[in-house]
Amino acid sequence: MSHAARLNLFALPTPGLKAMINLSQAVKQGALGPRLVELVNLRVSQQNGCGLCVDMHWRDLVKQGADPRHLNSVAAWRESPFFSERERAALAWADAVNALPHRDDTDAAWPALREHFTENEIAELGYTIAVIRGWNAINLSVRTQIPVEPPAGM
Repeated sequence: MSHAARLNLFALPTPGLKAMINLSQAVKQGALGPRLVELVNLRVSQQNGCGLCVDMHWRDLVKQGADPRHLNSVAAWRESPFFSERERAALAWADAVNALPHRDDTDAAWPALREHFTENEIAELGYTIAVIRGWNAINLSVRTQIPVEPPAGM
């Protein structure tokens, strides 16, 4: 299998690309806050094996002031002492939703989610998970490469 990029999605000015970017920006500006959105983006991207997205969301969290040691433990968040109960509820929900339809753990994750999030925030968390899953699938399918040098400002 070749790991060479198949095409440059970002060079194609499609309405779908603009819509994905707009949804990504909207969830970052919503009630969840940029840190929680990026933690969810990082976790889902780790699960889906999207190196480009893992790199991008890790870098964004570092720019927000996150401790790299904490970020390195996102893959093992259940055993890590670095996350609040609210973050744990969001990460558990992200794990459960990202596993659909192959596995449904949403019943187990639901009570903690309801304890820490409003209905509006749960909806926003759903959009966050949906858009990062979309980015992961698109980038993996066309084999978008992790840039050796991150783009300026990123």
